[in-house]
Amino acid sequence: MIRNINISSSKRSELIDITARIEELVEASNISDGVCHLYVPHTTAALTINEGADPSVKRDIIASLDKLAPYKGDYMHMEGNSDAHIKATLTGSSESILIEKGSLLLGTWQSVYFCEFDGLRSRQLMVKIVEG
Repeated sequence: MIRNINISSSKRSELIDITARIEELVEASNISDGVCHLYVPHTTAALTINEGADPSVKRDIIASLDKLAPYKGDYMHMEGNSDAHIKATLTGSSESILIEKGSLLLGTWQSVYFCEFDGLRSRQLMVKIVEG
C-alpha cells in the first residue's frame, strides 16, 4: 500500500526534515524487516539523505546547488524555474531505506530531507513500505 505525505514549503529552496514522519509510517506498518521506498512525483522537488545534526549543512547544500544552477541563468525554459529542474535532477526523486527491527537503518547523523526548489508549494511524497 502507498501512503502519501503532504509537505508544505515556506521558501523557494529549502530542505525539510521528514525523518520523523517516515519513522511514524514505518512504526505503524508493523513491518520488522523490509524496505521503505520514498518517491517525489514532482519535477522541481527531490529527496536526499544527509546530516541532520548541524543545520548549516542544509544551508551549505542549498548554497552549493545555487552556485551550480543559479536562479537566473541563460535558460530556455520559459516558466522561470529551470534552476529547480536542474537541482531536482542532481538530487534525485527517490530514496530506499532498509528497515531492521522496525526501524529505519539510518546512520547516526543521517536525516531524510524533502528538497523544495520551486516553492512556496504544497507537495506530496509517496511512501511504500515492503516486508522482506
